[in-house]
Amino acid sequence: MTNRRNFIKTALIVASGMAVGQVAIASNSPTNYNGIIYTVDNPGRWDKKVKGHAPEVTINGKIITITTNHGMTSKHYIVRHTLVAEDGTVLGAMTFSPEDKKAISTYELPKGHKLYATSFCNKHDLWITEITI
Repeated sequence: MTNRRNFIKTALIVASGMAVGQVAIASNSPTNYNGIIYTVDNPGRWDKKVKGHAPEVTINGKIITITTNHGMTSKHYIVRHTLVAEDGTVLGAMTFSPEDKKAISTYELPKGHKLYATSFCNKHDLWITEITI
C-alpha cells in the first residue's frame, strides 16, 4: 500500500510541476514567478541549494544531456526532467524514482531553439535552466 501511495503522491507532484513549468514558459506576460520557479540567478529561498538542484546542460553533437547533481534517496530525490521549447512544447521528459542512481536524461537536439531544461525536486521545487542553440 505504501508504494501505491508514493506513486500517487509522486504523480501529483510531477503533474503540478509540469503544469506550472509549461504555463510559466509559454507565457509572454511580465508575471513574476519568484517563489514558484527557481534558477541559478534567482534561487529565492533555496540559495544554498543551487548546485544540487539547477539542471546542468551539456551538448555533444545532436544530443543534449540534462544532469541534476543531486542524491537519490526515498526521502529526497529528483522527480523529473523536461526539455521544453520556447513556445511551451515539451520536447522530451524523463521521470525518475528514488531507486535511480542519478538524475540524467538525454534528448535529440532540435535546431535553432531557445530551450528550457527543468528539474523538479520533491523537496526543493521546480528549477529551470535556459539554453539558446
